[in-house]
Amino acid sequence: MPAPARALGARCVQSLCSARARLVLLVVLLASAAALVIVHQPQRMLTDPAGQHLGASTAVLTFGVAYALCTAAFVPRPVLNIAAGVLFGAQWGTVGALAGTVAGAGISFGLGRLLGQDGLRPLLRGRWLQAGDRQLSLRGFRAMLVLRLVPGVPFAASNYGAAVSRMSWGTFLGATAVGSVPNTAAYVVAGSRATEPASPVFLAAFAFITVTGAAAALVGWRRRAQLRAAAGA
Repeated sequence: MPAPARALGARCVQSLCSARARLVLLVVLLASAAALVIVHQPQRMLTDPAGQHLGASTAVLTFGVAYALCTAAFVPRPVLNIAAGVLFGAQWGTVGALAGTVAGAGISFGLGRLLGQDGLRPLLRGRWLQAGDRQLSLRGFRAMLVLRLVPGVPFAASNYGAAVSRMSWGTFLGATAVGSVPNTAAYVVAGSRATEPASPVFLAAFAFITVTGAAAALVGWRRRAQLRAAAGA
């Protein structure tokens, strides 16, 4: 092969493997996944007649896989958690939802780390973004644990944001597994008793969601002031 052709091929390969190209690929993959979820609605597979013939363990496993893919495509977790409770009850619904949560977080983190980190890190020029990146990089487990415990934080956005930081895989998945338990269980329990809105179990779950939501607003307001101070420093 002539030298000019080899040089052209090398430049093409380098361009396709560049940080910007990988970031564009990540955006295309996420947009495509979100479109597929909207069109095909995989969360309905278990309510179809074919899905109703699955065994209990197979149904929970299938739901966990669908849950993981949906969360990576920006489907809100509260909706999926309530669906888990409606379909499987409190116990198995919580198991399936937590498994899907950790798996979905791992998918998002892996995609963000592989395709988006090198392209996004140079864009962290805002003081607040830099302060948030420092929190995730230096205090990874505690920072991610807080994000998981506080309701209202966009799940997919926090996954891809953590992928841009220097947080390790073990820290990210461990904090996700531990911190996602309370709110996931509360939504699943609420879904399992959705037909009995006056029952003590449903009211307790709803009260927990409400109280933690109010606490999240307070924590968010305080963290905003702390991040502003850290950015100024």
